[in-house]
Amino acid sequence: MDVNVTQRKFFGTDGIRGKVGEGKLTPELVLKLGWAAGRVLSRQGTNKVIVGKDTRISGYLFESALEAGLSAAGLNVRLLGPMPTPAVAYLTRTFRAEAGIVISASHNPYYDNGIKFFSSDGSKLDDQIERAIEAELEKPLRCVESSKLGKVRRIEDAAGRYIEHCKSHFPLNTTLEGLKLVVDCAHGATYHIAPRVFKELGAEVIAIGNEPNGININDGYGATSMANIREAVVREQADLGIAIDGDGDRIMLVDHFGNVVDGDQILYILAKDGQQHGTLEGGVVGTLMSNLGLELKLEEMKIPFERSKVGDRYVMEKLRQNGWHIGGENSGHILDLHHATTGDATVAGVLVLAALQRANCSLHEFVKDLAMLPQVLINVRYNDGGEPLSSDAVLAEKAAVEQELGKRGRVLLRKSGTEPLIRVMVEGDNQQQVQACAERIASAVSEAS
Repeated sequence: MDVNVTQRKFFGTDGIRGKVGEGKLTPELVLKLGWAAGRVLSRQGTNKVIVGKDTRISGYLFESALEAGLSAAGLNVRLLGPMPTPAVAYLTRTFRAEAGIVISASHNPYYDNGIKFFSSDGSKLDDQIERAIEAELEKPLRCVESSKLGKVRRIEDAAGRYIEHCKSHFPLNTTLEGLKLVVDCAHGATYHIAPRVFKELGAEVIAIGNEPNGININDGYGATSMANIREAVVREQADLGIAIDGDGDRIMLVDHFGNVVDGDQILYILAKDGQQHGTLEGGVVGTLMSNLGLELKLEEMKIPFERSKVGDRYVMEKLRQNGWHIGGENSGHILDLHHATTGDATVAGVLVLAALQRANCSLHEFVKDLAMLPQVLINVRYNDGGEPLSSDAVLAEKAAVEQELGKRGRVLLRKSGTEPLIRVMVEGDNQQQVQACAERIASAVSEAS
């Protein structure tokens, strides 16, 4: 985890996140956060801020609190209502706003929420600005005089603007006619976006997870819960399925047999298509969690591959350092900097479908020559503030597993940046061996927690 992040009181690896009404996520704190952010951003020359949210019931509460705080600091506010995280990044640019704010806890349950900031170019705020906001939070809130209060209004055509943006990444001379797709929106922010995008491109769309009620976001649907979409694809005899998480920045796919196609395989699709059509510039960035099979296949194709720390911000950093444009995580955060400034599930889905159309083959056929090694990930909850990864027992078990697996296996232990979880990942040639090894380490972590 980034040292600067761990030293902060409020901001984590992906903004501020927590359980609604507790700790960092109280109405009072979010009001002051809006004011503190407004104070800092105004010093950067900011006049206008875009605010969007996902479909959590607490989004209304925090939208109002942020709106009041930003206005008290003198910033004008444009409200989008429920919109995917990448849509906020895009609309921040197109409306020439100096910053964008998303109210979302991404793939977390409805009772969590969070606040995430974007800069004027649609990328995440610089660490220095986040630290400055934290410093302002320690000061007493003082409202600007009435004549300098920020004005607030809603942008009524935000969804239509973003839908057209997503469609613009599909070739004009191509259509999805004849394809049947299942699109799972996780009862989240893409419920009124993604089905329309693929339908307007010509596909027959069966939408599931598209009836948000404030508390069903990510509940059994979306990119983190694949059972329903796998069943629906097979039942409906669809060509493929597209599963998106609650805030619209993660994507997972399902082929016509019901097999899950994850973020690593999606990176392979984009890299292979780019290489075949001369649009791939440089290599591919994965993370420490990326499957070794992807690395070996790209090496065979003579496509450079590098790993970053886990987190799309670190993938972005390495892409920019290398001057590359394709990267992402096996969890479904996919970046193609030729098309978006942040992970965008709907745009990634459009790009994959364009690649399949160019290749004139099914999703299953496109990825069948990528041999993925068995990989097991177990999440172990620990007491917040504890350090189970420093336990002698955990370190000893990890060393024993690494020796057992040899050069054809990997072990990765890391803390989640958003929840009190230790992620235990083990990878190797044999599924049963990998599962057993992961369970041994997870047990040691649990006992040390």
